[in-house]
Amino acid sequence: MTKKNIVQIGVAVLAFVIYVHYFTDWFTTPRIAIIVQNRMTPALRNNPAVYPVSFTLDGRYRLSAVSVIPVSALATNKHPLPLWHLVSKTNSAPVSGFFYGMPIRGMKPAVANTRPQPLDPAETYRLLIEAGRARGRIDFRPRAAAAP
Repeated sequence: MTKKNIVQIGVAVLAFVIYVHYFTDWFTTPRIAIIVQNRMTPALRNNPAVYPVSFTLDGRYRLSAVSVIPVSALATNKHPLPLWHLVSKTNSAPVSGFFYGMPIRGMKPAVANTRPQPLDPAETYRLLIEAGRARGRIDFRPRAAAAP
């Protein structure tokens, strides 16, 4: 093999590496886009202080973990206790959305016999979700419920 061939192969490999790095998503973690909505529906209210909060995903995902953490707790603690934490032991059903505190098919609380904690309208929370390699997160603030 001549010196010219070695240089050509080196340039081709370098071009391939640059292409893969800038024009593919082979080495990036897929992101899940999340839309948060406060639902002004009294029928779904299990916490009278706030309206139900719904989360809509940008596709159908088999979730492996869902947790809600107060943002203020993240400032003082690297691993705060979540208010709501679900995990999938096996395969969960594909979902494109869910409500805070409602069960998701195929998922169980991370700690047995725990219930979601009520949300405070004065607090900001962070939703963290995982679905295989894909991850998503969003900060949200629940809306205070109007007095009946």
